[in-house]
Amino acid sequence: MAPNLLRGRTHAPEDARVGYVELFFDLVFVFAVTQLSHGLLAHLTLLGLLQTFMLLLATWWVWIYTAWVTNWLDVERMAVRVLLFALMGAGLLMSLSIPQAFDLRGGVFVAAFLAIQIGRPIFMLCALRRHSPDNHRNFQRILIWAIASAPLWIAGALAEGDSRLMLWITALAFDYAGPVLQFHVPALGRTSTETWNVEGHHLAERCGLFVIIALGESILITGATFADVPWNGGELAGFASAFIGTIAMWWIYFNIGAVRGSDRLSHHADPGRMARLAYTYLHLPIVAGIIVTAAGDELVLAHPKGHTEPMVAAAILGGPALYLLGNMAFKRTTAVHFPLSHMVGLALLAALAPFATHAEPVMLSVASTGIMLLVAAWETWSFRRPG
Repeated sequence: MAPNLLRGRTHAPEDARVGYVELFFDLVFVFAVTQLSHGLLAHLTLLGLLQTFMLLLATWWVWIYTAWVTNWLDVERMAVRVLLFALMGAGLLMSLSIPQAFDLRGGVFVAAFLAIQIGRPIFMLCALRRHSPDNHRNFQRILIWAIASAPLWIAGALAEGDSRLMLWITALAFDYAGPVLQFHVPALGRTSTETWNVEGHHLAERCGLFVIIALGESILITGATFADVPWNGGELAGFASAFIGTIAMWWIYFNIGAVRGSDRLSHHADPGRMARLAYTYLHLPIVAGIIVTAAGDELVLAHPKGHTEPMVAAAILGGPALYLLGNMAFKRTTAVHFPLSHMVGLALLAALAPFATHAEPVMLSVASTGIMLLVAAWETWSFRRPG
């Protein structure tokens, strides 16, 4: 009989912990986040923003699917480690291809992406065949969906310009629709989320670690840029604003949301359904917000004074807005109401928008950071414990 590669489900703390090999796997995505941020800076236009967002969608899809897989697999098993190493190699090729994915390396990007998206469910079919019939049928459907979208990805890699863009948009829409439609396949039916046996603490920690990766990369980008510019008043103010803003972002996610989300997921009546919404989908704008904010911080450090271009203003205000929007939606899955602090923060950022191009970049950055600090302090105060 084939060895059981599945994670134990005793609800003991050691079953929920993230393995060292998973952390090692995540290193590839540190590089991917860097590539996405630099790609956005190199193509700071509406088209460049769309292309970067599409590449983020593909990168996130590779990572979150792998996080789901390791939620079920025992990462201490040799076969599972070999799988993760193989996925790391393909993920590294994807990351290397990001800057030229819409140019000369579209074929490499797609080949690596499809190798992961098709190879991973094939491995899961072997791992689940004798040990989890319901999830085995689920991965049959997932494999069929991955194969069905492959022609769109390949056709896009062979096309150029607007044709590639439209084909990849269609492929991404198809891929992202899969979990919502419960991977419906004619004759095989659809997968009920009640059969997705999720270890809540593990999946929540995995997504929290990805947020840490993105925030850490933001600090690295800020530090590297600041080291290469003159340390004058504007640059010092920009650096302080970027660093304090990153702390505020950490606080907004981890002080309340991450812990409460982990606890609610672990005790939810249908954890698969909650995980699909709260972690598979709603963490995407959180990560996107960090990447856009990092790009905005780098632009401020490079040119703190003078006129603020519209796209620079969009990065400075849009990154925090995306982050707050993602956190607001995520926290709503674990609470009765949307957090008022986040709604006020979004309103204040929107109020700055009409004046953004009339302010110097560093002043706009300081104002944005002030709003993030206000949100963090307000939420912390609202959850304070009496006495």
